[in-house]
Amino acid sequence: MYGTKGKIDLAFEYQSQASILRPSIHSRRANLTVKFQDLYEFSVEGNVDDVNVLNEVREKVRQRGRVWWELEASKGANWYLHTTIGQGSALTSSLKLSALANAITLKKLIRKGVPPVLRPKIWFSLSGAAKKKSTVPESYYDDLTKAVEGKVTPATRQIDHDLPRTFPGHPWLDTPEGHAALRRVLVVYSFRDSDVGYCQGLNYVAALLLLVMKTEEDAFWMLAVLLENVLVNDCYTNNLSGCHVEQRVFKDLLVKKCPRIASHLEALEFDVSLVTTEWFLCLFSKSLPSETTLRVWDVIFYEGAKFIFNVALAIFKMKEDELLVTHHVGEVINVLQMTTHHLFDPDDLLTVAFDKIGSMTTNNISKQRKKQEPEVMKELDQRIRRLNFLKMEGK
Repeated sequence: MYGTKGKIDLAFEYQSQASILRPSIHSRRANLTVKFQDLYEFSVEGNVDDVNVLNEVREKVRQRGRVWWELEASKGANWYLHTTIGQGSALTSSLKLSALANAITLKKLIRKGVPPVLRPKIWFSLSGAAKKKSTVPESYYDDLTKAVEGKVTPATRQIDHDLPRTFPGHPWLDTPEGHAALRRVLVVYSFRDSDVGYCQGLNYVAALLLLVMKTEEDAFWMLAVLLENVLVNDCYTNNLSGCHVEQRVFKDLLVKKCPRIASHLEALEFDVSLVTTEWFLCLFSKSLPSETTLRVWDVIFYEGAKFIFNVALAIFKMKEDELLVTHHVGEVINVLQMTTHHLFDPDDLLTVAFDKIGSMTTNNISKQRKKQEPEVMKELDQRIRRLNFLKMEGK
């Protein structure tokens, strides 16, 4: 995949041979806009400060890589797989302590970021994708790809429509080869799960998975485990009921975690779902710089979908002072978009998400979801009834 696998591997070998971004002599002022490429070859516009931040991020990536390689040298190549503490007397106390120590170390390391070159292996193992793949025949993806070739459905038509709009300008994704690979992943999954089929937003998620995982098949299984095990049910079904539930849960959390912001936005009659729906459906891939997005995904694939709420809340929290002086909806959207598009240092966002938002247990989030589900289903049912009534009126 990518047609330049060696190129990608070298580029992500902690960027050891990547050239440092150097703004030209004509772009030394911070208020001038410059164009540059980030770690995953996306073209980005920013100022010279942004370029400097991205150079610092490259150095952090190199440093993280050294830490991971040192642990692999001392603990073994797959030490992170030995983090489950079993039950019963079969395990000795020393083994249990070793597993516990590994689990603590792994959680800390993942929160600090998985090096790009290790992401395919770490994600595939820890997310459950490897286990999911092991339950079907080895040829499952190839067989399904051949079986659905040439078939046309509403999902395939929408996929074809969205392909050229998915990260336009990227040197691999926006090519015939990139479009073909992304199409196969999305089409095959649409046949695997007919309830989901295809939903706009998945194209961005799958595209970024392709860049990280390097192969179509691994990207497919990562998409499968994400939709079937990591995220809440029905986020991408026709009525988006799961997404509507998540939006309601988020609004409640915003009131609890950021009451001043919530109160101010309510006074402006600003519906936060105007911005957060895209965040949740695209998992921030359209909003945040690529490495920042993937740092968020590092945590999601290990700790679960609850972290999406931490990140969304952190974005609001980071700009609390600016949001509190906004006077209309357009200003709010502008503040949030400017914030997300320039979060080139993932640590700026994740520090707030972990330290200032605080922990939210999966159990508490699940309770909030169950609380919101009946009202969401009631609203969706009423919407369907209204649409049916309008159709009857039009006949």
